[in-house]
Amino acid sequence: MKQPHIQLDGSVQAKCALMPGDPKRVDVIASLLEDPQELTFNREYRSLVGTYKGMRVIGISTGMGGSSVSIAVEELKKIGVDTMMRIGSAGAMQNGIGLGDLILCEGAVRDDGASHAYVKGIYPAVPDYRLMNHCADAAKEMGFPYHTGIVLSHESFYIDDDLEQCEAWSKKGVLASDFETASLFTVGRLRGVHTASILNNVVLWGEDSAESVGDYQGGASLTAEGEKREIQVALEAMYRLQKELGR
Repeated sequence: MKQPHIQLDGSVQAKCALMPGDPKRVDVIASLLEDPQELTFNREYRSLVGTYKGMRVIGISTGMGGSSVSIAVEELKKIGVDTMMRIGSAGAMQNGIGLGDLILCEGAVRDDGASHAYVKGIYPAVPDYRLMNHCADAAKEMGFPYHTGIVLSHESFYIDDDLEQCEAWSKKGVLASDFETASLFTVGRLRGVHTASILNNVVLWGEDSAESVGDYQGGASLTAEGEKREIQVALEAMYRLQKELGR
């Protein structure tokens, strides 16, 4: 039976999923897979399936925010997917993180709403350590600039004290901000899913997020390259985890 939101069922026969926010990013995933085939496009969930080194992979957009990510995690799990990676964008919260640099998330501050609907805030939002290690190894071997650390998953660009909150978290060593990583890690962990998150930096620390994200959507060269690189790293990391699991 097809799941109500992603409109997919077990006939896809894939254990792994790449999860960008933007439906347009599914086209970039397609360019890096063999034999990509469009599946569905329902609400924010646009999907395709293809192969990487013989491994079947779903690419599915999740829109913006933790609620839509958590729905995707739940429904993908029900059709047999047990390895899920966010490939998203983020705004840097530290100096020295360049445009297009990759941020490999070791954990996330749960300043979202969706993850708290599942479990109290003292529960950690962390990735699968094996998948995370494979991400770091792949990024290093491919020669891509990357940073590892904690990110902030929050709710909106436009809250009145957003700048003050970001400055406070920056002082605590948080690398960057997004909307979805905390929900992916929390719900994935509760459901027994291997998760990781790679973020492409599209905003330098100290710049206006809304303006910089607009430039990213326009295809600025550094951030467009970072988008491809995060997908390459994610695919290789998932492939290595599947081999480690004996699949």
